[in-house]
Amino acid sequence: MNKDQPPTSFGVFKPVGHTVIAFYTADELRAAQAQLSSLGFEPSSMVHYTAAEMQAQVNAELLAASPMASFGYELELVRMHGDLAQQGCSFLVVDAPTEALAEQVAELVRAIQPATAQHYGRFMIEDLTEKSPGRMRDRDTHPV
Repeated sequence: MNKDQPPTSFGVFKPVGHTVIAFYTADELRAAQAQLSSLGFEPSSMVHYTAAEMQAQVNAELLAASPMASFGYELELVRMHGDLAQQGCSFLVVDAPTEALAEQVAELVRAIQPATAQHYGRFMIEDLTEKSPGRMRDRDTHPV
């Protein structure tokens, strides 16, 4: 994934086949990167966003979002990611295009308990955290 041209749907971030993880601290993000590397994930399969980078992306997406984006869950996630970025969270986007890779990332998420994490499937966005912050709903998966 190229963070300079992130994948979108109706003008908002939708990285299908990726897991987006928000971390409270940069140290937590680096530890997760190391754990993913030890599981065999290549550095090129992970894209890091600072809080400022995510906030800039969110601001641009909110301006560019199509009215169609409000029908899905993606726009709600964009807003939540913006809220977390304002609080100083950094983000890691992990390429996990297969069910096996996505499950490896999900297991890591359950172990480290980040601020929030979602896996973007083609038709569903799966919330990987038990209790989601901000505007998140209390369901485990959300149709897109």
